[in-house]
Parts: sequence; C-alpha cells; structure tokens
Amino acid sequence: MSHDHYSPEILASLAAVEQRISYRFKDITLLATALTHSSWANEHGLQHNERLEYLGDAVLELNISHEIYLRYPEQREGAMTRMRSRLVSEERLAEIAHDLDLGASLLMGKGEEAQGGRQRAALLADAVEALLGAVYLDGGHDEARAVVARLYETIWPSCLLPDKEKDYKTKLQEATQALLGTLPVYVQLDSRGPAHAKEFSIRLELSNGQQFLASGGSIKKAEQAAARMALDGLQAGTAAEPAFHGHPCTRTHFTS
Repeated sequence: MSHDHYSPEILASLAAVEQRISYRFKDITLLATALTHSSWANEHGLQHNERLEYLGDAVLELNISHEIYLRYPEQREGAMTRMRSRLVSEERLAEIAHDLDLGASLLMGKGEEAQGGRQRAALLADAVEALLGAVYLDGGHDEARAVVARLYETIWPSCLLPDKEKDYKTKLQEATQALLGTLPVYVQLDSRGPAHAKEFSIRLELSNGQQFLASGGSIKKAEQAAARMALDGLQAGTAAEPAFHGHPCTRTHFTS
C-alpha cells in the first residue's frame, strides 16, 4: 500500500509516533496498520491491527520474559510469571500508550471515537501490542527488543513490588468521597512542545471550589501531579477554602 492512501495529517501523526518510540519504519504502512482500528478499516476498506496485535503480544511476552530472566537470576518461576503478568497487563500497556499519546494517532471510525475509543484502556493496550508487532516485522527481533527496552526503561524499578501502592489519583478519589462526598474532575487544558516531547496541562477541580493546575510529559503524569497537590491541600486542612494552585510536573519522555 502506498503513501497515497494516507493524508498529510495522518503521515505527520505517524512520524510523531516514530519519534516517540525512537524508531523509523522502512515500511510506514506497517505502522499505519498497527494504529488502524477495525472501525476505521471498515469505513475505508483497509486492513486493521488485530493480526499485528496477535504477533506483538508474543513479541512483548518473549522480550519481557527474557529481560526478567536476565535482571533477576535469584527469582523462581512463580515470581517471574507474576512479574511478567503485571508488566504485560492491559493496565500497564494502556499507561504506556498514554505516555506515548498513542490515542491521538489512532485511526478509528467516528462512532468509535464518539464513544471514547481513544481513551479506552483495552483499545490502547491492543495498539501497543500491534505497534510492537509492526516493529518486529519491519526491523526484526533486535529492533523490537530495543523498542520494548525503551518503553519499559522507567518501569522496571517498581515491577517487583508485590502490591502496587495506590497512586495519587486513587488516594484522592477515596479522600474526596470521604470528605466531600464527590469525585475530583480532571480537565485537559492544552499541550505544548514538539511531538516527541509534549507537555500536557491539567486542571483538577474539587467540589469545594479548589482547583489545582499541573503539567507533565503525559496526561497521566499531569493528572498524578495535580492529584498529589490536592491531597497535600486536603491533608493540610485547607479543603474548606477555595484556592487555585499551580505546580509543574517534571517532564519525562523516551529517548534513544
């Protein structure tokens, strides 16, 4: 399939994904297919990403299993299996997709998009697997392993924790339900910077009038930063006084 099947906007979006994963495709249609949801494929008569997802699932499991084997020679099979399960879970892959802002580059039908498809965890996780399958077909095992290593480079330190500590968003949700009887609201404001190093801004709103502004290298990081600020405010006993707070979140992104 030639580039003529894709608009300049789609090609620019694909190039941005290449920058974020630090890999340039020889065959860009493999990347396009990896990011093509069945709803968009059906509307345009093109191939969707389910076959690449199947392949990428195996690529991911093999490379994560290999890395666990090398990193943790003292671990027994059961512990290694549990570790791998956490690392390749839908939740983890969706987090990786959020960090890559992969949802913005997905090709999907209008109906699926209207139903929130770009934020759906299962769909995002599938796209990450399909992306790895595409890299494997385009560049071989070594390139796929390198991409997996880059995507997981900041994740390894926490993968041995038996029970993942509740994140700030979860803690804030529990606190606001108990203290205010409502849930926090996260509003995405804007994004700045080049495609491979975007900075996202988030406003967190509480029902008592407090607002917290934070930014980060992904929507998830910005939300976590805002939630942490809100927790600090609640714990300091300032929940009754409406206020607006701003705090930058350190930007992190994948590099080669």
